[in-house]
Amino acid sequence: MREIARAAGVGERTVYAAFPGKADLFRHALDVATVGDEEPVAVAERPEIIDAYARTDPHEAIGRTIDYTVALLERAGDLIMVTVQAADADADMRAAADAGSRATRDFWLTLTQTLRDRGALRTGLTAQTAADILYALASPHTHQLLRRHCGWTRQRYQAWLTETATQQLIGGD
Repeated sequence: MREIARAAGVGERTVYAAFPGKADLFRHALDVATVGDEEPVAVAERPEIIDAYARTDPHEAIGRTIDYTVALLERAGDLIMVTVQAADADADMRAAADAGSRATRDFWLTLTQTLRDRGALRTGLTAQTAADILYALASPHTHQLLRRHCGWTRQRYQAWLTETATQQLIGGD
């Protein structure tokens, strides 16, 4: 906290007044990185996501949702992975990881239910299974493996994710 205060050019008490502990500061940094600003608007309520879900063309709906997701993972993926990796040792990190996981599954389920309601899901694929597929494909784990470990460019990762998600959900047309 001392280093953060120094870097911000404020007193340590100022940092503690805003963030009583390291977990509070981390949660705030993660929240800001996740949505990209300090506005108290959840990912699912962001204009870009509402617009993506409103697209009648399933390719556009998936593509725009993936575009937003990749930008989110580029900003926050490494921080999300910190919560996952620290979850076994820290109850606050476990809570953050679990909350993020639930929100992410709900996010994907909203998209896949929308696609199902429009008759766009591949035959035999339920909205829940489609959401599970997206939950795995677009996870911070997969992002970290391909972007950080395998050295894929953002463009390559985004193109792969969009193509794979589209093939899995609506078919390979």
